[in-house]
Amino acid sequence: MFKKFAAVALLSLAPVLAFAASFVEGKDYKVLASPSINPAGQQIEVREFFWYGCPHCFRLDPFVEMWLKTKPADVAFVRTPASLNPVWEGNARGYYAVEMMGLIEKVHVPLFNMIHENQARIFDEASLAGFYQRYGVDSAKFKGLFNSFAVTGKVSQSKALAQKYQIEGVPAVVVNGKYLISGETAKVLQVTDFLIAKERAARPKK
Repeated sequence: MFKKFAAVALLSLAPVLAFAASFVEGKDYKVLASPSINPAGQQIEVREFFWYGCPHCFRLDPFVEMWLKTKPADVAFVRTPASLNPVWEGNARGYYAVEMMGLIEKVHVPLFNMIHENQARIFDEASLAGFYQRYGVDSAKFKGLFNSFAVTGKVSQSKALAQKYQIEGVPAVVVNGKYLISGETAKVLQVTDFLIAKERAARPKK
């Protein structure tokens, strides 16, 4: 996406505006019926709902990782493991436990790869503990956090947000609590950037 914008930077502004205008409400994104008001405060929030076992999420993740390398400073990105059923909740608990240990960036992509490239079923506490241990995650600490009050609270928040934002499947990207984007290609991040610009333009000038 950013390479594309760099390429068109030398062109006139009109083609860029025409490109942005091609994203249409109801076709490329949905306006949520119950939006949040500035969920990240002064920043614009981009929240991704996903499940490690979802092949569509796996295909989208490299585009997200690339986008994060040049994410605008006024944007807050939040990964949210969806907990729409008991199997998904296992991965969500594992995610939040490792996040609390400060190791999520170390294991996020490897877990996706192991599940989808090796057909590994790493969806419960035992299998997750075994996998994460290979990357330096202390199994005892992980198991202590897995069903902890703190992790349960984060899972409950994930469920509440999924309901509020009308999440029926993943991957799903919510921009600033107002717009819902679905898909598994680079277009998802293009629409995300379009909506970030839309939100930025709508904010009062300082």
